[in-house]
Amino acid sequence: MAKGEGAESGSAAGLLPTGILPAAERPAQEPKKKQQLSICNKLCYAVGGAPYQVTGCALGFFLQIYLLDVAQVGPFSASIILFVGRAWDAFTDPLVGFCISKSSWTRLGRLMPWIIFSTPLAIIAYFLIWFVPDFPQGQALWYLLFYCLFETLVTCFHVPYSALTMFISTEQSERDSATAYRMTVEVLGTVLGTAIQGQIVGQADTPCLQDPADSALATEAANRTQSTTSLRETQNAYLLAAGVIASIYVICAVILTLGVREQREPYETQQAEPISFFRGLRLVMGHGPYVKLIAGFLFTSLAFMLVEGNFALFCTYTLGFRNEFQNLLLAIMLSATFTIPIWQWFLTRFGKKTAVNIGISSAVPFLILVAFMESNLIVTYVVAVAAGISVAAAFLLPWSMLPDVIDDFHLKQPQSHGTEPIFFSFYVFFTKFASGVSLGISTLSLDFAGYQTRGCSQPARVKFTLKMLVTIAPIVLILLGLLLFKLYPIDEEKRRQNKKALQALREEASSSGCSDTDSTELASIL
Repeated sequence: MAKGEGAESGSAAGLLPTGILPAAERPAQEPKKKQQLSICNKLCYAVGGAPYQVTGCALGFFLQIYLLDVAQVGPFSASIILFVGRAWDAFTDPLVGFCISKSSWTRLGRLMPWIIFSTPLAIIAYFLIWFVPDFPQGQALWYLLFYCLFETLVTCFHVPYSALTMFISTEQSERDSATAYRMTVEVLGTVLGTAIQGQIVGQADTPCLQDPADSALATEAANRTQSTTSLRETQNAYLLAAGVIASIYVICAVILTLGVREQREPYETQQAEPISFFRGLRLVMGHGPYVKLIAGFLFTSLAFMLVEGNFALFCTYTLGFRNEFQNLLLAIMLSATFTIPIWQWFLTRFGKKTAVNIGISSAVPFLILVAFMESNLIVTYVVAVAAGISVAAAFLLPWSMLPDVIDDFHLKQPQSHGTEPIFFSFYVFFTKFASGVSLGISTLSLDFAGYQTRGCSQPARVKFTLKMLVTIAPIVLILLGLLLFKLYPIDEEKRRQNKKALQALREEASSSGCSDTDSTELASIL
C-alpha cells in the first residue's frame, strides 16, 4: 500500500507543471542566459540619439548669433525668442511624457510610433527656423512660432527615445554598454552639427558695421549694396546647413526604427493597469535619489549651457577670433568624442560617482585659464581640446546614472510600472528650463551692456559680460552641482545590491508567468 502510494505520488508529480509544485519538489532550473544585445542593435539604438544632438548643437551654438547678426532681430526680442522657446520646450517634456504613459502597446511598441510620426514634421519646422521672411515687422513672431513648434516635435522624438533605454534590455550591464554607444554617437552628432553648421556658414562672410552708431549716415550709404549681397549669401548658407542637418535627422530616425525593438519587463505584463500619471509623478518626485541626481545635474548642465550659448559671441568679440570660432567648437567636440570610451571605462572601473567628481570638476581649471589669459589662438585651441574631456563626462554620466535611479525606484515601488517616461521627461524638463533661463538672462545681459547688432566690435562692457557668462558663472554652478552630488546615495555597492534584487524579481515573475494556465492544466490532468 505504501509502495503504491509512493509510486502514484511520484507519477502525479511528474505530470504536474513545475510552476504549481511545492518549492522543495521543483526541479532545479538552469540559470537563464543573459540577454545580450548585438553590436548592430547597440549601434542602431545609438544612432537614434544623433538627430537631437545635431539639431540641438546647431541651435545652441548658432541661433543666438544668427538672430542678432543675420536675421537682425533686436537683442530684447532675441532674448524673448530664446527664453520662451526653451521654456516651452521644457514644458512639453512632461506633457509628452504624460501622453506616452497613457499610450498602449502596439505592434511597433509603445514608444516607436511617437518617433516615427514626429520626424517629418520636425524637419520642416527646423528648416523654417533658418529661413528669413520678407516681412521684418513679424520676424520675431515667425522665429518664436517655428522654434516652439520644432521643440515640441523634437520632444516627441527625444522623450520616447530616452525612455527606450529601459526597454532595449533587462540587463543593467547591457543598458550601460548601449548608453556608452549612444553617448559616443551623440557626441559625434554634436561634431556633425558643429562641423556642418560651422563650416558651411563659415564660408560666407557675414557683414558687419565698423561703427554701428554712425551706420545711418556714412556706412549705410557707402556699403548698402555690398552688405545686402553678403547678408543674403550668409542667409543662404544657413539654409543649406539646415537642409543637410534635416537629411541626417531622417536617416538616423529610419535606422533607429528598423534596428531596435522594444521589450517589456516580465513583471510588467503581470500588471492589469498602469499607474496613473499624477500618482506616478508624486512617487517619482518623492524618490530621494532622483531628486538629488537631477538637482546636481541641473547646476552642471546650466554651466555648460551658458558656455554653449555664448561661446560663438565670446570667441568673436572678446577673444577676437571671428573666423575661428567654428573650428574651436569642432576641436571641443572631437576631443569629447575620443574621450567618451575612456570615461566609460573609468566609470566601470572606479564607479559613477567618482567619474562625476573628476570628470565635471576637470573643466574648472580651464575655465579659470580662459578668464585670465590674453587673446592667444594656440592657447585657446589647447584649452578647447582639454575642455572637451569634461564635456564628454557631462554627456555620458547623466544618462548612465538615470537607469540606476529607475532600478532603485522599481525595487521600492514594484507595482508602479510605466513610470520610465516620467523619469526621463522631467529630467529633460529641468535641464531645458535651465537652458531657457540661461539663454534669456545672458541675451538680456548683453542688451543691458550695450550690444551692437552687426557690429565688427563691441563695447568693453559687452566683452566683460561675455567673459563672465563663459567663465565665472559656469565655475560657480559646477561647484554647486558637485556639492549636491555628495548627497547622491547610489554608489557601486548599492548598484550591485539592486542588480541582484531586480534579477530575483524577474526570475520570480518569469516562473509565475504560467500560473494562469497551470490551473487549467492541473484540472485536465486530474
